[in-house]
Amino acid sequence: LFDGVITVDPHLHRISSLAEAIPVPHALALSGAGLLADVAVAQRERPLLVGPDAESAQWIETAAQRHGLGAVVCTKIRHGDREVDIALPEDARVAGRAVVLLDDVASSGRTLARAAERLLAAGAASVDVAVTHALFAGDALEVIRAAGVGEVWSTDCIAHPSNAVQIAPMLAEALREVLAD
Repeated sequence: LFDGVITVDPHLHRISSLAEAIPVPHALALSGAGLLADVAVAQRERPLLVGPDAESAQWIETAAQRHGLGAVVCTKIRHGDREVDIALPEDARVAGRAVVLLDDVASSGRTLARAAERLLAAGAASVDVAVTHALFAGDALEVIRAAGVGEVWSTDCIAHPSNAVQIAPMLAEALREVLAD
């Protein structure tokens, strides 16, 4: 019923591209990661970017390359919808660093909270959060703040007080490209 789909940081589990899920001539998956990295770099000097789980590696890599930043990705062990544990990589050198946790979505906040706790316990000087989709269901924002998170930045894909990045210009450019084809 449609010729194209443009989305931002879709949550694609176990598939490598949006086109696999939506086989249309134009299936574009844009990312807010680079724009969120711009905010992080403007607010923190040479932050270490950290992904809370394996899926976040794609966004962490994009954001880190944009600014030549260090980056690591944690391992998430899920014990239920709201019960998770996070393991830092053995080679993660976070002591004394300003850390920015970067992910596609913050829903319950439990994953980001556990990651922030682990990072602070490992000696991070500060932990901030940058997410594309700021759902922050229920008490999620309070949970991550209680875990020691400082600033929270998000894109305006979902209206939220943490919105620091406008996605409309990126969407407009992608739409122009699709319409020109």
